[in-house]
Amino acid sequence: MDILQDLEKRGLIHQTTDREGLEKHLAENQVTLYCGFDPTADSLHIGHLLPITMLKRFQKAGHKPIALVGGGTGMIGDPSGRTSERSLNEAHVVKGFSEKIKQQIAKLVEFDQGDNPVVARNNHDWLSNMTIIDFLRDAGKHFGINYMLAKESVSARIEQGITYTEFSYMILQSLDFLKLYEQENCTLQIGGSDQWGNITAGMELIRRSREQESDEIKVFGLTVPLITKADGTKFGKTAGGAVWLDPEKTSPYEFYQFWVNTDDRDVIKFLRYFTFISDEEMAELESEVKDQPEKRVAQRRLAEEMTKEVHSQEALEQAQKISAALFSGDIKQLTATEIKQGFKDVPTYKAAKNEIDLIELLVDASISSSKRQAREDISNGAVYINGERQQELGYVVSEEDRIGDMFTVIRRGKKKYFLIEFS
Repeated sequence: MDILQDLEKRGLIHQTTDREGLEKHLAENQVTLYCGFDPTADSLHIGHLLPITMLKRFQKAGHKPIALVGGGTGMIGDPSGRTSERSLNEAHVVKGFSEKIKQQIAKLVEFDQGDNPVVARNNHDWLSNMTIIDFLRDAGKHFGINYMLAKESVSARIEQGITYTEFSYMILQSLDFLKLYEQENCTLQIGGSDQWGNITAGMELIRRSREQESDEIKVFGLTVPLITKADGTKFGKTAGGAVWLDPEKTSPYEFYQFWVNTDDRDVIKFLRYFTFISDEEMAELESEVKDQPEKRVAQRRLAEEMTKEVHSQEALEQAQKISAALFSGDIKQLTATEIKQGFKDVPTYKAAKNEIDLIELLVDASISSSKRQAREDISNGAVYINGERQQELGYVVSEEDRIGDMFTVIRRGKKKYFLIEFS
């Protein structure tokens, strides 16, 4: 099976330019391709995992991928898919974002290894040296205003308003394709479905700026579909916001839980999109979803693959340990680091490292509304300390109750957790 057939089987092709020509081009050549990642934040999020996985799929098929960090285009901002103007970041901020994103991609694709390694490039290298006269004479003259206005990324913004800065973005991205074509013989650009206009504009710039070679030029574009969820909510978003690849912004446990909570209707699609598991195992997991959905075998397999891929085997095992402890209620087996991950979003009360009367702690931490309510909660068996029920009215929370000398987890009722942080 060739790479395009595999991608089609997985549902990963949204649009291609010249499908037959691209198939022939890939079959007859070791093709250099690229995908761009603009540094609009200090971390990528899980929406970026699909194009990164695409680069890996092409690499496994023997081709040469380029991960292009948009240190230059990131100074401007892509209007695609947006209803309002982006806030422009300072140059040093974009530079810092670019370096962090390059490091994240490097963890996922292993730069400069093997016979056809993924390589990193930064479009700041060529865009920052271009004067406004060069830009207008060498690139701008090849773009008609009507052509640009017809692009969805522009036309969708005309009513709300679009500045010349964002209007010019497609020309800057087109220059990326031209430069990589000239410098690296890059003949294929891939991206999300919202990048179709920018990709085809790049192909147009290559052809128009090298008209004397037009019969010999073979460049192509391919986009992946927008990831949709069966329940209608946006992929990659949770109640806490975006799911980031940076473990400081989204902990490995939170990351793992995001995938474990995948809808039955989406899990096989996501396994096809994001993982490299065999067809045989995929068929088995599909049967599990159909016959025993309550076991969530496919979801756990998806969560395992993604957490290990983005973080590490160690991070996966830690996430699984936290999940098991929370399910069983055996909180004491967790370390302070694991407590911090697992209870990141629960209400937290900071206390001094002294012995504290449990009733007073329940009131001070707003776990119980009053001392009378606290006594009732304790007497009724509704209060748990580190997973163990505590019904002693005179109980004193002491050093023995502190996990890692830092945390005590109190549960009131079945699901209301509270974290006491000692300092």
